[in-house]
Amino acid sequence: MGLGNPGPGYAGNRHNVGAMVLDELAARAGVKLAPGKGARARALSGEGRLAGRRVVLARPTAYMNESGGPVRGLLDYHKLPATDLVVVHDELDIPFAAVRLKRGGGEGGHNGLRSISRATGTKDYLRVRVGIGRPPGRQDPADFVLKDFSATERKELDLLVAEAADAAEELVALGLEAAQNVVHPRS
Repeated sequence: MGLGNPGPGYAGNRHNVGAMVLDELAARAGVKLAPGKGARARALSGEGRLAGRRVVLARPTAYMNESGGPVRGLLDYHKLPATDLVVVHDELDIPFAAVRLKRGGGEGGHNGLRSISRATGTKDYLRVRVGIGRPPGRQDPADFVLKDFSATERKELDLLVAEAADAAEELVALGLEAAQNVVHPRS
């Protein structure tokens, strides 16, 4: 599940890096994301193979703070436990261009994660945390995440998205601990 806000006005925002990574994963897997019906209506999703495993790739079409409903709907539709969920999201507490993997933990003020935890009844899901760094000076973090990447950051954004997609593939292929051993030393 790649998190972001819907619509072209948010496409280049830091908060949408999870959706950017999801689109990269879908391209790699040859998965066409399409709107669903019923329980899947509030997400673009598609099924395919990634790292040799069957996956459902999805991006909510709801706003970030309402991500939980689409996630719950997809988990129910595909009869998947929340422990199999992998959420790709922006992370303020990690330097820009770093990627970290983890299971569970707090939401760190991230409204998308808070919504997913509330909707699934657990925080025990996998996370691909894509570092966007802290806002400069006294800028409000909520304003910072809703701004586009800086010109300097945009020069590295394609590489960051590719590295985060690589990390997600490692996670799917190897499991959490083995993937952490591969991913964390790289960034």
